[in-house]
Amino acid sequence: MKAVIAAGINHDNPLSVLDVCDMPEPEPRLYWSTVSVKAATVNHHDLWSLQGVGLAESQTPMILGTDAAGILDEDIPGRHGLKAGSEVVLYTFVGNDGCGVMPGERRTILSEYYPGTMAEKTAVPSANVFAKPANLTMDEAAALGTSWLTAYSLVFTAANVKPGDTILVQGAGGGVSTAAIQLAHAAGLEVFVTSRSEARRAKAMELGADAAFESGARLPRKVDAVIESVGAATWGHSVRSVRPGGTIAICGATTGDQPGAELTRVFFQDIRVQGNTMGSREDFARLLRFVEHADLHPVIDAAYPMAEAPAAFARMAAGDVFGKLVLRVGVWRSEDGLDPARR
Repeated sequence: MKAVIAAGINHDNPLSVLDVCDMPEPEPRLYWSTVSVKAATVNHHDLWSLQGVGLAESQTPMILGTDAAGILDEDIPGRHGLKAGSEVVLYTFVGNDGCGVMPGERRTILSEYYPGTMAEKTAVPSANVFAKPANLTMDEAAALGTSWLTAYSLVFTAANVKPGDTILVQGAGGGVSTAAIQLAHAAGLEVFVTSRSEARRAKAMELGADAAFESGARLPRKVDAVIESVGAATWGHSVRSVRPGGTIAICGATTGDQPGAELTRVFFQDIRVQGNTMGSREDFARLLRFVEHADLHPVIDAAYPMAEAPAAFARMAAGDVFGKLVLRVGVWRSEDGLDPARR
């Protein structure tokens, strides 16, 4: 089968070890299910894997990809089990609750220990297969497993905000930040966003943000929580922008993970810093219901065929993205019916 892989590890030039090639199909595994992938999105985790973060040279070649939407290959037994041919989305954390693995196996995301989703077929524990929300396309559904699950858990679990609270989303434009804006708006939160780009600030307002500011700008008032995925470039602003007793919920550090900690301000104002990596299976189930009930649609910046995966990864690395970049796994080249132009 065709797959997008990390052929090796290269910290300084990660795209040099990215390859699109033939790989073996998943082997049958008890209590696991196989899915024919139709769409997967590109995440920073995929770039980090190419650099050796969470992936050792000895584990390559490794199929990349941490989320997917596709078609279930075989029935899942049980009273409420999905049937072969069902349109599905995948929860891709493995080992955090014992489903489909040996007791005590450490938590991993697909593409760290088990092959990822950027392939014509992928396999996950059967408990990780969910029906695709009926209101979404395959491209949109592919964004849910990583960025949208992370945003849902950040806003409603890590930040623990309530309708009527105010949150600040740093760095409007990324997959997590665009998801957080939409989810928070739909839940009745007041949403502030920041971006260096005037165009991105305007797009964030279209998604439901109540106010948009230049990066580092003084806010009208302090917020109840900050959704932080940028890291060093925005950390100081996050600490200054949250109210005493408020929360900074952090899921990433795309501009670096060694900011000035500003510990005096953190402890003197009782600021809570809560890390978050994706979310629980229960969070994922709730997210799917929320997305369908509120008719939310992930923002897709562009879609690429598999053969053009290097171009998609280069776009991600350059940061020239608003929303998600999708790989349409069922399409090999643009001439097969896909125009990868930006939407």
